[in-house]
Amino acid sequence: MLKGRTFIYHFAFWAVLYLLWIVIFRSYSFSLTKTMTIEFCYLIFITIDYYVISDFIIPHFLFRKKYGLLIVTTILTIGISAWLRALVAEQMTIHFFHSTILPDFNSLYLNSVTNISLWVLAVIIGKMIIESNQTQQQVALLEKERIKNELDYLKAQINPHALFNSLNTIYGHIDKNNQMARNTLLQFSELLRYQLYDCGAEKVNLEKEIAYIQNYIVFQQLRKDEQLKVLVDIKIIESDLKIAPLLLVVLIENAFKFVSTFSEKENRISIQIYTKDNFLYSSFINTKELQEQPAEKDSGGIGITNLKRRLELLYNNKYQFTTNDSGNLYETSLIINLV
Repeated sequence: MLKGRTFIYHFAFWAVLYLLWIVIFRSYSFSLTKTMTIEFCYLIFITIDYYVISDFIIPHFLFRKKYGLLIVTTILTIGISAWLRALVAEQMTIHFFHSTILPDFNSLYLNSVTNISLWVLAVIIGKMIIESNQTQQQVALLEKERIKNELDYLKAQINPHALFNSLNTIYGHIDKNNQMARNTLLQFSELLRYQLYDCGAEKVNLEKEIAYIQNYIVFQQLRKDEQLKVLVDIKIIESDLKIAPLLLVVLIENAFKFVSTFSEKENRISIQIYTKDNFLYSSFINTKELQEQPAEKDSGGIGITNLKRRLELLYNNKYQFTTNDSGNLYETSLIINLV
């Protein structure tokens, strides 16, 4: 259904074409009114045939490769409209123009078939040429965007590679007696390596993702004081399951970021992850101070808002994400159907 600007553009096109016909095909043996009437009669049937063929016949038959039905329905559409146009022209000649000379119906029908066929074909070809040019422009823009994204991706890999080299240099300069610092740096290096090399695919092996999460939890614990208790319960991870990378880590990062820092009360993070019947169940609970509220976006730009968007795109109608803020506890729960 034509709406808004599209309707205006189509109306303007047919109006201009109608005026053009009057100028081109006006016969001085006819009055201007008669010429306008004849061309308007053509306009009605050509317009109807164009939309029937363009919006119904071509999408239903040409795009589905039903060429026989395409030809038959097109011929029938033009044949019927030409017969109706000839009948209308004959009746208008008798009753509107009051002509005593009756036109030959066969000649009227043949002229109607010829004119309607040529103009419908011309308009459809013109439309296809315009759409083809628009498609080529869109393809060119998409190709430029693809090349730009590929270059950006390649540039983005330069810094991590340089960072790995820098980490190796730093590792070599750390005192061998400071084993904790050396192990921390190695752990950080492994986290970066996973993000760089294993997260390029749309889905990754769930067991690898869980291994990354376990390393991430240990690394985050090193940044917190000893008063923080982290309870991790990861079990029954079914093999051969795949998951979009770096989904759960967003919720874990939020838990570490907003966990309470009480001096006289318990500060705790509870993480539970397991699978059952191809479903992933996960729960993340952290104690929190009353004034603290979880942010929609963290400093890295990958926060709850982006997580929700990724879930919608990757697991539409196959996930359940809930949050519960009870004042001193904040819980997020994510269930995903992985198949």
